[in-house]
Amino acid sequence: MTREEFIENLREDYKIAKVLSDKNGYRVLRLKHRALGRDIILRSYPIPVSAYEKLKNISHPNMPEILDVLTLDDGQIILEEFIDGITVAEVLYSDSYTYKGAKRVIEGVAFALDTLHSMDIVHRDIKPENIIIKSDGDVVLLDLNASREYNKKKRTDTVVLGTVGYAPPEQFGISQSDPKSDIYALGVLLNVMLTGAHPSEKLARGKAGRIVLRCTQISPEKRFSSIKKLIEAL
Repeated sequence: MTREEFIENLREDYKIAKVLSDKNGYRVLRLKHRALGRDIILRSYPIPVSAYEKLKNISHPNMPEILDVLTLDDGQIILEEFIDGITVAEVLYSDSYTYKGAKRVIEGVAFALDTLHSMDIVHRDIKPENIIIKSDGDVVLLDLNASREYNKKKRTDTVVLGTVGYAPPEQFGISQSDPKSDIYALGVLLNVMLTGAHPSEKLARGKAGRIVLRCTQISPEKRFSSIKKLIEAL
């Protein structure tokens, strides 16, 4: 069965409520159950992402539940819990964050990353569009499309740029991305939330600026040694 055939079969019970993304063979759809009214997210990828298999049915307050993962003739289908809320990107369109508000977001993302890193998964695409704030204030990290499993024996990755500005130098093929790559991106995110700019353009003041500088060191060895150390510094 192909991915499109699978989606067509779903149409008996679900309608497509919204196309969230559709480019280069990658599709993300919001589906609504015709009878129950329940929404889910469907991700259709031409190249399977191994992280989704690892996370299937794992419950975490800062990540959506992966309901099912299917390997098909031409790729992978992921059925995922729908998270209702507003993205950090949407907040930043009209406002910036106080340090207290930014800290809460960074901590939520960091808790999700701590779990991913414990499973040797590196996210590699931390950015405002991939973080949702729910109505109750909970922070949820989305989208593992760019993720990879960390292998200490490898020296480099297949080049995955992630999002320009948030991706660390090693994601350009210089060396292997690892958990410290996500720490770099978190530092950029913190700075953007506070100042609206990349730290190379405008650095946050005081304690936040010192944390950003530590996170975004060119050499991974000079960054925080782990997500837990970053959380402590906040």
